Amino acid sequence: MPPTIEARALTKVFGETRALDELWLTVEPGEVVALLGPNGAGKTTFVRAVATLVRPDGGSLHVGGHDVVRESRTVRSLIGLAGQHAAVEPAMTGRENLEMVARLYGQGRRAAAESADRLLTQLGLAELSDRLVRTYSGGMRRRLDLGASLVGAPRLLLLDEPTTGLDPRSRIELWDAIRALANAGTDVLLTTQYLDEADQLAGRIVIIDHGRVIADGTPAELKSQAGHDVIEIHVPDAAATVAAADVLRGVGVGHPVGDVATRRVSLTTQDGRRELVLAMRLLEEAGVSVGDIALRHPTLDEVFLALTGQPTDTAA
Repeated sequence: MPPTIEARALTKVFGETRALDELWLTVEPGEVVALLGPNGAGKTTFVRAVATLVRPDGGSLHVGGHDVVRESRTVRSLIGLAGQHAAVEPAMTGRENLEMVARLYGQGRRAAAESADRLLTQLGLAELSDRLVRTYSGGMRRRLDLGASLVGAPRLLLLDEPTTGLDPRSRIELWDAIRALANAGTDVLLTTQYLDEADQLAGRIVIIDHGRVIADGTPAELKSQAGHDVIEIHVPDAAATVAAADVLRGVGVGHPVGDVATRRVSLTTQDGRRELVLAMRLLEEAGVSVGDIALRHPTLDEVFLALTGQPTDTAA
């Protein structure tokens, strides 16, 4: 089978801004790929180009072997798109929403009803199918919106920040629905501002910045690129946070980072085991009370910061 997505030297310019700067990216069948990057990195432009909503200025872009410019109608038949906000009609029932979308896809009444039943069951909404959508929770609406994007049985599902604004339980429910779709054979490309979401859902993570791919690999591979493990210390109060950070200056790489709000101090280390023992000894000698101390691998947040130079709260 041809690649699900194949971008070669893809370029898109808006005025003086090169949103995509000769970007190269291939997504193979069977993959769930998370696309990450800071604001203005080019993520949304790339997704819109794949969805045939933006015309590239240079390079080439194919979806399922079809050119997004010359064969845009065919490409649109291969994709489903769910944006940041649920695009469902609150004055209709869940079943009516899905049947309406199916009819817009050209399905007959019976086929539309069968599609709606299948998707409502698949997404755990069968018991709510005849309730007005205005009575649905935010998570239920997002799942219904996901169902609407699947009515055409797309080969590729594009998800743009699918869990923005959802509570933790609704996020987990939507994650389960996305995993089930991927396991059933739907390829997924998602953008997200939550790096734990990328870690949970994606087998492969691509980080782009200034319109180019700067990192590409599994979550474990990207974490290893951060280079160093982290010593993390939890202390009982704000004063101990400041004291611990001061005591540990000179241990590890760079300066310790103290977070008074969470009463946590972390420092990057080159020799984790040796420096963990050293940190424990220094804290004990200084009389700093420690609730917990551990050595761990870098998080995706730390990988993101190391690669882009920006913290994750600027990602979108």
